[in-house]
Amino acid sequence: MEIPVLASTAEQLEIWRANEDAVDAHLLGEILGKDPLMTLKLLAHAASQRSSRLLTDAETVTAALVLMGITPFFKAFGAQPTVEQRLASRPDALAGVQRVLHRAERAARFALGFAAHRADPDAAVIHSAALLHDFSEMLLWCEAPDLALEIQRRQQADPALRSVAAQRAVLNVELGDLEQALMHSWHLPELLAHIIDDKKANDPQVRSVTLAVRLARHTAQSWENPAVPDDLIEIGALMNLSPAHTLKLVHEVDGVI
Repeated sequence: MEIPVLASTAEQLEIWRANEDAVDAHLLGEILGKDPLMTLKLLAHAASQRSSRLLTDAETVTAALVLMGITPFFKAFGAQPTVEQRLASRPDALAGVQRVLHRAERAARFALGFAAHRADPDAAVIHSAALLHDFSEMLLWCEAPDLALEIQRRQQADPALRSVAAQRAVLNVELGDLEQALMHSWHLPELLAHIIDDKKANDPQVRSVTLAVRLARHTAQSWENPAVPDDLIEIGALMNLSPAHTLKLVHEVDGVI
């Protein structure tokens, strides 16, 4: 099934399609790069069209648009199906995918902040990796909402139940492993797949994304979550900051006053 995108993304695409001459890759990239599912869809398409003469992969939305060109992009991506349309009759599932999308947007901001502090030259790729980190969960909500709701129900019934254990019980696979298989099947850039892989936790780039995703998850409801102090200690160790300075940094990145 075709991957849906956010209704706001689909609407913006049609606005710019009518004024194609005024669009460039950076402007369009800023719009599309806020939508994890559109980002996934575009990078997968770019990978499928990649010429053997190219020495590098398109690892960000803007890079994919530069390689494709604006006119070919609009030809390849017509009117887009939306998440809101797909789940119009399932408000419970729509709420679930919206929570994951919001978490992804915050995780991407945290990861970019960590990468910038570390002066990582791949900061833009790290941002993309954090945005896409949970794309398999987003797709699960869209395509198999009953399974996603069952995982959610089990975790709510048992707060100590880890996500991967709930996923294995319901799906017979961990979503992280499914995600890696999909990225391999879609020939997504190796660097992107590497940074998204939590099992390579010793890599500082992977750790930046893992900790950003974890912090976004733990603070989704409140900064009072008891897991947050441990998160701050680990993030501080990554960036050589004290917990107090780490908290100040992540609050600034998250826009918390």
